[in-house]
Amino acid sequence: MLETETLSESIAPDTWPLFVTCGRGLESILVDELISFGATEVKAGNGGVSARADREAAYRTCLWSRLASRVLMPLAGGTVADPEALYALARSVDWPELFDVSKRFAIEAAGTSSTVTHSHYAALKVKDAVVDAFRDLLGSRPDVARDDPDIRIHLHLHRDKATLSLDLSGDSLHRRGYRQQAGEAPLKETLAAAMLMRAGWATSAAEGAPLWDPFCGSGTLVIEAAMIAADAAPQRTRQRFGFEAWNDHVPALLKRLRAEADERFTEGLKNLPPLIGSDTDRRVLQIAQTNAAKAGFFAQIRWIEQDALTAAPPCPAPGLLICNPPYGERLGSEGDIIKLYSLLGARWPKAIAGWQVALLTQRDDLTPRLGLRATRIHSLYNGALPCKLLQFDIGGPAARAAASEPVAVPDADTENTDAAETPASPWARAAKSAEARESAAQPIPTVAEIAKDGFGSDFANRLQKNAKHLAKWAKRRGVQNYRVYDADLTEYAVAIDVYATPERQIHLQEYAPPKSIDTVQAEKRLRAALAYTCEVLDVPPDRLHFKVRRAQKGTAQYQRMGHQGTATRIVEHDVLLEVNFTDYLDTGVFLDHRPMRLRIQKAAAGKRFLNLFCYTGAATAHAAVGGAVSSVSVDLSNTYLEWAERNLRLNGSKLVDPERRASADNPHRLFRADCLAWLEEQAAKGRPPQFDLIFCDPPTFSNSKKMEDTLDIQRDHVGLLTHTFRLLAPGGVLLFSTNRRKFELDEAALAALGMQVRDITAETLDEDFKRPPPAHRAYEITHA
Repeated sequence: MLETETLSESIAPDTWPLFVTCGRGLESILVDELISFGATEVKAGNGGVSARADREAAYRTCLWSRLASRVLMPLAGGTVADPEALYALARSVDWPELFDVSKRFAIEAAGTSSTVTHSHYAALKVKDAVVDAFRDLLGSRPDVARDDPDIRIHLHLHRDKATLSLDLSGDSLHRRGYRQQAGEAPLKETLAAAMLMRAGWATSAAEGAPLWDPFCGSGTLVIEAAMIAADAAPQRTRQRFGFEAWNDHVPALLKRLRAEADERFTEGLKNLPPLIGSDTDRRVLQIAQTNAAKAGFFAQIRWIEQDALTAAPPCPAPGLLICNPPYGERLGSEGDIIKLYSLLGARWPKAIAGWQVALLTQRDDLTPRLGLRATRIHSLYNGALPCKLLQFDIGGPAARAAASEPVAVPDADTENTDAAETPASPWARAAKSAEARESAAQPIPTVAEIAKDGFGSDFANRLQKNAKHLAKWAKRRGVQNYRVYDADLTEYAVAIDVYATPERQIHLQEYAPPKSIDTVQAEKRLRAALAYTCEVLDVPPDRLHFKVRRAQKGTAQYQRMGHQGTATRIVEHDVLLEVNFTDYLDTGVFLDHRPMRLRIQKAAAGKRFLNLFCYTGAATAHAAVGGAVSSVSVDLSNTYLEWAERNLRLNGSKLVDPERRASADNPHRLFRADCLAWLEEQAAKGRPPQFDLIFCDPPTFSNSKKMEDTLDIQRDHVGLLTHTFRLLAPGGVLLFSTNRRKFELDEAALAALGMQVRDITAETLDEDFKRPPPAHRAYEITHA
């Protein structure tokens, strides 16, 4: 049984019923837009707006809507109990009245149904009904076209209901025709337009205010802003609309509307405000410029290659800064994302005072890192992903209020809400006097201003003092890569390392605070630490590499964090070493072991060297440079063994083909193996291999799936050293190190096994690591 409702008896009534689809979150502003086009009975729905419109309003909607995806004219709808009922529903429409048999058509099915479960089969049933209608009347049928059809018929299924509509728009209206190329994860044009409309850009543009997108990518936001400012119809250059293939199309009306759009665009171009897009990626800027030219704005938009974290506003007068900051692969790691938001929040209050900011984010957890209070929040969707458009008045009352209050992101499910605050609890380890001086959003100060600044000045002063002292020490000792700060102040729990590559690079790691620490306070301190580090150590943000360091288990320290592959080289005591600041938690070189590596380098001449848990083989490279006649390096990670091989090659070691890197004819062999199992196997031999110099630096704990057993260095160190000692040649030296806090060596058990142990921890800690507790414990073990 078929229950049919005729929704449009003819395509030439006084008004047509329409359903205009849009992205979720855009329905309410689409309502206003449709009313401005002359639509009536306008009502927001889920994912679209229903309305009635005469022919001109319908055409105008297709030509001018900045928010609509499709403009559908429902023809028939009803309950369908099965596919045959769907066929009957489609046959109830007089298709030959709507379009000519020469037109090609396509059926697009969307939604789900409890009675017609396969959308492709449902589309076939509608296609059959359309074809049969023509064949029965004319004896011939129209062709079906999957690509670029003349007529699009839309089938929407919901539970046991079906609705058939004609698509007035043709191809989706979010496609304006100017974006021939796109960068990574581009915004849909309709979402970009919605952001601009929510931010009040039309009013600002009319007043001559500039617009700047410092993360412009392929330029969608700036180009959409130009179209709004120039009063340009989004579909001004579209070649064909869906309604043009109808029998009842009125070409003269469309021609008049196109002429009006051209005239308005020509006039609008005369008074455009400054429009600027900037990005660090020259490739996407070239794409943006090409897209802008295609849209008709070749000379009207300025594109600048620059970093948003260092760029000054491109216009003297304040305006609208609108952006969709990167948050995924383009940044490389979670640390890069946190650094970006933190430094934006630190920089904006001073750098862009007076500007309005509209920022789109898909992650609520990043917003508090800005330290700025949003004046308005709008819920939007980027495709299926929920996101929020946050608006800030930089330097306005809300920003000043944020200077003394904690910042939180409200759960903004409504279209327009005021930001709410959450009560702050004090840091468990922080001084209350320091908390009283803090600000949620501070500019990056100059060095001269540091002493006058309340918030973060204690950290800045300590960092400046350390930097001055250690720079002199490093110059005297010929050290180029060293630690300049390591949680010297408990409330600023970060470690800061300086690398010379040869330009200065900073590797900053935050020791993740325990859950008992108030996250708002932690974010405020981190924001200050990042900002002051750039200023005091005189590095641009792109050479500050930020990581969050949490307690690691197993081989977590080996897990890749990004895929930027930005490896570079450093020099340490005439040894070249490869480091990577972006892709891993650690850089490839443990700086606290610098004296240990030098010790190995000086002792290696003529020796057979064994490096256990070798990591990137830095110690092996030092041994090779020091004159070791041979070496064996063992690690479970193939990634790090390949890194170790590169370190050896950097220093002139003649390695054989990588496929034979463990063969006997290779003086510097690399073995991929579980060190515990490898040691046990070697020690069990009747004549174990002998080494004159052994370095053993195991993780404190490991439970890697690749290992045969777990390793707990406190529990297992006696057994580990027993097997290792079997490989130590008479007169040889075993250097054992661990960074486990509160480690206790079982000297009695080792002495009983014939080992003579000397604690050399103090000898293996340079000036930059002489902070209690020691960064590691180190021992020299020889035959008794």
